Amino acid sequence: MKQTMLSPFFIMILMLSCVIFLIGDDGRDQNEPITVDMVDLGRYVGLWYEIAKIPNRFQRQCERNTTAQYMLREDGKIDVVNRCVDENGEMVEAKGIAKIVDGVSNAKLKVSFVRLLGISLFWGDYWIIGLDENYQYAVVGTPDRRYGWILSRKPELSQEEMDRVFAMLHEQGYNPEDFEMTLHL
Repeated sequence: MKQTMLSPFFIMILMLSCVIFLIGDDGRDQNEPITVDMVDLGRYVGLWYEIAKIPNRFQRQCERNTTAQYMLREDGKIDVVNRCVDENGEMVEAKGIAKIVDGVSNAKLKVSFVRLLGISLFWGDYWIIGLDENYQYAVVGTPDRRYGWILSRKPELSQEEMDRVFAMLHEQGYNPEDFEMTLHL
């Protein structure tokens, strides 16, 4: 009777398949922040005040009064207008576009502020990882936690709301101390 030997490669693939089946694989890096289950874009669009952010190079000129305005487009994308006041008291504005990446939850978007010949370039992650049930505040992050923003429908949040946001950030693997508060006058 002739016996067949299984190749080491086949055995390794079989074992890896069993491990993935047993532990489950939802297709995401287990270290990434978790987005909210569902975002109603009709409720999300509008004016948001930046309450705090992880400092970044593309907002370094912003001294105060930072806002983000989101407007739904007919093609399903979102127009984005970010504004702030710089150290000279001048209004600085950046216009961009956002597209939905996860159409099931609407919580993962990509945003671009660079257009060349009508083509948007350099897309960045915009994940909604926290959202008040009444859409009064939101927390936006990125998979690598390099960027983060706390947004509100009003220029400030109560201490109770900030405590909830910071607790959520901590649970999501962010260090709340990395966030710099935004001045609104």
